[in-house]
Amino acid sequence: MSKFKASFHRLTNWEHWPSYMFYLPNIPYSFYLALKARNLVFFTATNPAIKNSGNGMESKYETIKMIPEAYKPKTVFIKTETAFKTILKKIDLNSIDFPLIAKPDIGFRGVLVQKIDSKNELKVYFESNPIDIIIQEFILYPKECGIFYYRLPNEKSGTITSITLKKFLSVLGDGHKTLSELILNDKRAYLYFEILKKIHGDTLESIPKKGDEVTLTVIGNHSKGTEFIDGNHLINKKLTEAIDKISHQIEGWFYGRLDIKYESIEKLMKGKNFTILEINGIISEPTHIYDSSKNSYFDAVRTIKNHWKIIYQVATNNHKQQNVAYANTMEFCKEMIALKKYAKKLNKLRLQ
Repeated sequence: MSKFKASFHRLTNWEHWPSYMFYLPNIPYSFYLALKARNLVFFTATNPAIKNSGNGMESKYETIKMIPEAYKPKTVFIKTETAFKTILKKIDLNSIDFPLIAKPDIGFRGVLVQKIDSKNELKVYFESNPIDIIIQEFILYPKECGIFYYRLPNEKSGTITSITLKKFLSVLGDGHKTLSELILNDKRAYLYFEILKKIHGDTLESIPKKGDEVTLTVIGNHSKGTEFIDGNHLINKKLTEAIDKISHQIEGWFYGRLDIKYESIEKLMKGKNFTILEINGIISEPTHIYDSSKNSYFDAVRTIKNHWKIIYQVATNNHKQQNVAYANTMEFCKEMIALKKYAKKLNKLRLQ
């Protein structure tokens, strides 16, 4: 019954609709922009420093290396079939302690992103996922947000178009119900029960004390249950200047989303006490649109359209004024076919 209820909720609440529902209505507009640019893959010139400007095939490890040292998390790249002893040695050499985060080097939408608490968990994760991965230190700042930003290559200042505040999924103990019961009785958590079973399998029958808040996931992805809250009211000159400063230190990145963990918004505006988890390119979204309390489905579609217009502006500026070449269309199509196959592999591993 709970599975049917969850499926019905997802069907009737657009926040949970598949991503293609937000892009299909914009296909005619994207073709119009391609005609204007006289190139079907004009968008590949948006971020010259990232493979195909960040369409999903880029290495996360390579983009993390672009982050200024002051804001960069400790990260190591692990090739498939690396000996586990070598992995532990790399972690030790980079002073990465447990818990830590493991994720695919090429990945999207939080698939196979996992918090790892022990060597044994890491061994199981690595043996279960025969793909290139990255291991990243677990950042202890309590808050997380996504800041969407763009800057025309010939301009000093850019624009923040979106701020998404992330609220991690949690339940409050009452001293009577088990963790499983609390999850199934929560208006949001029950939607992710199958995912949460894998994370909390050993503790689902425990009874949290009255008043104890149990954080169910610390991965800031919508697919893991994290609630996306529209934080656009926080956009101001001071924060824009702070992101401008970072942007100028990331050569060849002009459009996309920074995923950030931080202590407070006040310190973030001052450029203090925060870490950039990831740099995302053209495949990233202004995720505030998924706050259905402030946005409608049509608002979300319109926002995606507006961001396609921005991609066009940045890409054609790069092409015409900075001599950035567009990708070869045939080669790009081949890579998209490869990406589709890889995505299927990730989803197959996720369902194991």
